[in-house]
Amino acid sequence: MTKSVAAPQAKGKSAEDKIFGANNRATALAEQLGADKVINGTVGSILDEDGNLVMLDVVQKAYKALTPKEIVAYAPIQGYPDYLEAVIDQCFGESRPEGYIRACATSGGSGVLHHVIHNYSEWGDDILTSDWHWGAYNSMCTDNGRHLREFELIGPDGKFNLESFKANVTDMVAKQYNTVIIINSPANNPTGFALSSEDWDHVLAFLKDVVNGKDKNIILVSDVAYLDYSGEKQECRKFFKKFGNLPSNILVVVAYTCSKGFTMYGQRMGAMICVTSSKDVADEFVAINQYTSRATWSNSNSAAMKAMVNICKDPKKVAELDAERAEYLELIKERADLFMKEAKECGLKYLPYLSGFFITIPMEGSQKVCDLMEKEHIFLVPLGKGIRLAVCSVSKKKIAGLAAKIKAAVEATGAKQ
Repeated sequence: MTKSVAAPQAKGKSAEDKIFGANNRATALAEQLGADKVINGTVGSILDEDGNLVMLDVVQKAYKALTPKEIVAYAPIQGYPDYLEAVIDQCFGESRPEGYIRACATSGGSGVLHHVIHNYSEWGDDILTSDWHWGAYNSMCTDNGRHLREFELIGPDGKFNLESFKANVTDMVAKQYNTVIIINSPANNPTGFALSSEDWDHVLAFLKDVVNGKDKNIILVSDVAYLDYSGEKQECRKFFKKFGNLPSNILVVVAYTCSKGFTMYGQRMGAMICVTSSKDVADEFVAINQYTSRATWSNSNSAAMKAMVNICKDPKKVAELDAERAEYLELIKERADLFMKEAKECGLKYLPYLSGFFITIPMEGSQKVCDLMEKEHIFLVPLGKGIRLAVCSVSKKKIAGLAAKIKAAVEATGAKQ
């Protein structure tokens, strides 16, 4: 028997992240054979058409212009005040909701999710998200003694499954004091799906109704990691307006990250932004989440905050930022359109994609398909119910013909779509 000195709740914890595992194998093979011989569709970062990791020019310049003090100084636990103002403005754009809005710096979008789970749910609670979700949600819940519960995101008609959402929320509200819900939209990871304006209306009307007159709370987490690559800048943000003027027992927490919109993936910089009709709830939000930051990672990355602020306070640099984002949004769209066109031609099914970094091919037997494709030097991410393709990181040249290769692998392994 293997010796362990871990505490009971930590015994047996182990997981190689499938995404990073596949990426590591792809990277090693590319170094051996040459990058042109390998298709790496695992990376959730933007790569250009030559396979280079993209860092926006305006962000590179902002980093190079930082002073030593801006790089090394301890930041306030909550984050620099001008950073917090900048994230609120960058997140909401012209669609800032009405209410008390506060922000706390976090270690990327992951830090937001950790804090919400830790501070707004109880030990043993269910946390609700869609069946198609980023795998780390599960480990975040498990590591905090919570259970991740899933509703069906996409109904048989290819639209948001409101009935599945309502049934799960109703059951949770009956059992728990707080119901924490994570909705990753627009540009859902891993599908590229998004709730429509009408979907959001239905969701919010239902949430108001389900806790009306009850001593129960809803904490709605709007995970917008891929917001800046989900559509036209102001159009894709319009749904934020709907978060204003909600009852005081519905708290909205927006999970904002600089990883994608500012291409600061490894800098681990984000912010949790609350929207509430109650000043007390807003004040409590800052107090408890600031406390948890201090108790978890202490203060956040000073250089990343200052680089972001120095861009956002200069209208000319913001215009450059918007132009660069729009350019890569178009590139990702071209790649996705090519893949979907070829998938239709060869009869390969994929989930409804609107925008974002990923497309998902639903199937049973995804691991076998991915294993077979790796023998052909094609690396994708196997999910429980399908395969994730990162269109953000595969060039158009390599996208061409990929759908047919996946279709052939599905047929060769006997996987079912």
